Amino acid sequence: MPKSRIRKKDDFTPPPVKQQSIRLTTGRRWVAPLMLAMFLIGLAWIVVFYVTSGDMPVESLKNWNIVVGFGFIAAGFVVSTQWK
Repeated sequence: MPKSRIRKKDDFTPPPVKQQSIRLTTGRRWVAPLMLAMFLIGLAWIVVFYVTSGDMPVESLKNWNIVVGFGFIAAGFVVSTQWK
C-alpha cells in the first residue's frame, strides 16, 4: 500500500488587529464648558450671598438669591443631559 502524502500545515498567523478610531462628535463641544460654567456660577452666587450676609449679589432679592443660585446649578444639570 502506498504511503499517503503528509500535508505541511501553515504556521498560525493571528488576524490583523483592527484599529478603532475614537471620534468625538464635534457638534457637542459646547456642552461640557457650559455645564461647568453653570455649576460654578450657581455655587459662586450662593457663596457670595452667604459671605456678604445677603448684601450681594442682588440685595433686593433677599433670600431668593439662594433660589437663583440653585437655578443655575439645575440649569447645569439640564445641560449635562446633552453630553454624549
